[in-house]
Amino acid sequence: MIIAVDGPTASGKGTISKRLAKHFALPFLDTGLLYRAVGWTLQQQGGDPDNPADALAACNFESSLLDDPALRSENIGGLASRVSVHPEVRRALDKRQKDFAGQPGGAVLDGRDIGTVIAPDADVKLFVTASSEARAVRRFEEMKRRGQQVDFEDILADILQRDERDQNRATAPLKPAADAVLLDTTNLTIDAAIQQAIALVNAKTSGRRDKDPA
Repeated sequence: MIIAVDGPTASGKGTISKRLAKHFALPFLDTGLLYRAVGWTLQQQGGDPDNPADALAACNFESSLLDDPALRSENIGGLASRVSVHPEVRRALDKRQKDFAGQPGGAVLDGRDIGTVIAPDADVKLFVTASSEARAVRRFEEMKRRGQQVDFEDILADILQRDERDQNRATAPLKPAADAVLLDTTNLTIDAAIQQAIALVNAKTSGRRDKDPA
């Protein structure tokens, strides 16, 4: 079973995806970390995130980098959003994602183009979203817990900029797949959102099994 989870930054899709993977005993890939790894590598190389050649040169990173907590910083997240607009970068990372999705038994992947590009034949496609203000509050609180000094208006502005880039890039823009199920987490606790996601997956897969011939 392949579960594709898409949505904008700070919508809750990462936490929901991890819990879905645990609940259904499936391997999990946060595809956003691939782009963060490119952003981090590019920064180390002194490249320009808006230059396609520089961004492409940063795609040859070791898989072990994905475990580095430095990728979770807000700065690297911004670089990831900027390098992700380049078609060359997206093509370079597509194979890693498609290979992960295609492994025996299935997988859970979260990102921004999983249901539309990486795994268009996924058994279940969820599009997790929330208002920009709710997402900014979550990111603000998360960074405060890490001891970082941040300004809420700066966080909100950054989220709006990322949404603009992700939704309007020429290649694989952020949008729900035609057959995706929308999960709005604006007014949900994380536990409630996870339970709704599990119920949606169960409903989708149950309906598919019911249609299979005996």
